[in-house]
Amino acid sequence: MRRYLFLTALAVFFSWTLIAQTLLSPNGNQKLTFELQNGKALYSLEYKGKSVIKPSLLGFEIKNQPSLADGFSVTKTEQSTFDETWEPVWGEEKTIRNHYNEMAVTLTQASTGRVLLVRFRLFDEGLGFRYEFPSQAKLAHFVISDELTQFAMTGDHKAFWIAGDYDTQEYDYTESRLSEIRGLMEKAVTANLAQLPFSNTGVQTSLQMKTDEGLYINLHEAALINYSTMHLNLDDKNFIFQSWLTPGANGEKVYLQTPAKTPWRTIIVSDDARDILASRMTYNLNDPSKIEDTSWIKPMKYVGVWWEMITGKSSWAYTDEFPAVEIGVTDFSKAKPNGKHGANTANVKRHIDFAAKHGFDGVLVEGWNVGWEDWFGNSKDFVFDFLTPYPDFDLEGIRDYAKSKGVQMIMHHETSSSVRNYERHMDRAYQFMNEHGYPAVKSGYVGSILPRGDNHYSQWIVNHYQYAIEKAAEYKIMVNAHEAVRPTGIARTWPNLIANESARGTEYQAFGGSKANHVTVLPFTRQLGGPMDYTPGIFEMDISKINPNNNSWVNSTIANQLALYVTMYSPLQMAADLPEHYERFSDAFQFIKDVAIDWEISKYLEAEPGYYLTIARKAKGTGEWFVGNVNGYEKRNSTIGFDFLEAGKTYVATIYADAADAHFRNNPQAYTIRKVVVTSKSKLSQASAPGGGYAISIREASKEETKGLKKL
Repeated sequence: MRRYLFLTALAVFFSWTLIAQTLLSPNGNQKLTFELQNGKALYSLEYKGKSVIKPSLLGFEIKNQPSLADGFSVTKTEQSTFDETWEPVWGEEKTIRNHYNEMAVTLTQASTGRVLLVRFRLFDEGLGFRYEFPSQAKLAHFVISDELTQFAMTGDHKAFWIAGDYDTQEYDYTESRLSEIRGLMEKAVTANLAQLPFSNTGVQTSLQMKTDEGLYINLHEAALINYSTMHLNLDDKNFIFQSWLTPGANGEKVYLQTPAKTPWRTIIVSDDARDILASRMTYNLNDPSKIEDTSWIKPMKYVGVWWEMITGKSSWAYTDEFPAVEIGVTDFSKAKPNGKHGANTANVKRHIDFAAKHGFDGVLVEGWNVGWEDWFGNSKDFVFDFLTPYPDFDLEGIRDYAKSKGVQMIMHHETSSSVRNYERHMDRAYQFMNEHGYPAVKSGYVGSILPRGDNHYSQWIVNHYQYAIEKAAEYKIMVNAHEAVRPTGIARTWPNLIANESARGTEYQAFGGSKANHVTVLPFTRQLGGPMDYTPGIFEMDISKINPNNNSWVNSTIANQLALYVTMYSPLQMAADLPEHYERFSDAFQFIKDVAIDWEISKYLEAEPGYYLTIARKAKGTGEWFVGNVNGYEKRNSTIGFDFLEAGKTYVATIYADAADAHFRNNPQAYTIRKVVVTSKSKLSQASAPGGGYAISIREASKEETKGLKKL
């Protein structure tokens, strides 16, 4: 349903100093102000009468041209209201409302005659704005040297941040005041396989903050298309962030030709942290789906040959004999196997059997294709062909075996960041997937980018990621991109982008661990742009029991791992641990088997970034509800009601919770399971351990089924 409520247009000419123009959100809580001061364009934002963004500059530096940041006059303004309800292919709810008031301001620079339009959209939860460059002879082809967009904060807010970096988002979050970022930056920049931090006060979006007055503010971007990724560089004396664009290999930021537009710059603000989680503004600032027939895009729950390699129990490589591999020349049939190769036929069939037995849709296998012997760190262009299996991987036999068991295989394409090589092979690789019945691909971009000198988040490489998504859609393939640019709601337009990693995922628990409160921050930051393939479900926390040479520890309880299937939304969810660990804890594993992956309704019951959150979701098509709670470092009692349930009906709730003595570090596998009767009037007070949480499955039940159960 789409409604255009009103449209007004004012064609007016203003002097150098403009009487401020204002725009209110539909509910009146947000107020945008736009003004010119001595020819400079500024905007500011208020929430319920409180200043959120102080007057902040807009504009650009253009290479070999005068600055596009001053000398403006307003030549036209237009205001309108838009209201629609649309249905995502998959998502956290069945329908999404897209309701905003808009103001488009056309600016003309008198000295050059160049024209710039700034489009503001004000939603009940915040502001999105972008720059548009109309077709014009005086600005046809141009290079943006710097985007001058400011976000002037009102004080020294608390922030949850990761270091600004051109190549990775895989950092733990640091909680600090804005004024403390500079002093903490060196500690925050931990080792990674590819990284390039740019400033001792530079941070990445999505940036979550909280003011002393209790306002929650989030800065991000939406619809990142044909543009460089935006970071934020902080003036920590005045608490002003300025956009900082990722450069390409030659140091330039953005190449454009008119007509052109930038991504949206977004500010989500509320006095209730739950509203940040509930916001769909990032999606709403993207275009509707460009895929007409989406019937082939289906959420999946999967297992895989992956964690055993991540922990070091197994290897991706087939042999240790070759220090260098040349695809199509190196003869693997005569090589001695290393005995550790995980992607062998027997092991893969074991995972297929496990998936079939427990109702999983798919099996991912990494390390199936030749080339892993010298894949990383060698700046190698032709590293994989994405077609040729190792001798111990029976491609056709595994394909047929999986089909006979009703299980789909998920393809793995590690590019080793050689994007030129991937594009060279992409069509044939996707055809290969079609021929062998692989509906989804997990792609990876580990290491430094080839062509050499480019960055993971530059305009050129952003365009590569987009090319891969659109090319995959031609072959009806779903994409789960790892190490790619962070999502900005693109999945609305291209819903075959079914998941991304693009943050510090579970794998780091086997690389030394992640902070125990990490999963209480990600839903407020990384997940605002789209679902994350976080790969949860680890039950064995002591990695040395899998690989004696790895002393890492998973900083989580089992109950916390179960809750992630609700709190870390993804339509592509992995049960990441080894099958034998699930068989050992089969009663807890039942929740992973039961939990849905596509939702009709989501309710955000409790939330405080970095500390805790509790989410309830109703499964699409079944009427079942699932609740997840994840907790930070301090033990806490979570108190929730069940008023999201239908009144007058009776339900059985199965509660998977931390035991009284559970703790992420010294007793992570201590949990309890109990069944109780609940109604819409029920209340629950449940303890969550440090690094813990709880998970609940809820289904409607008959009187006979509730006999003997305690009523909550």
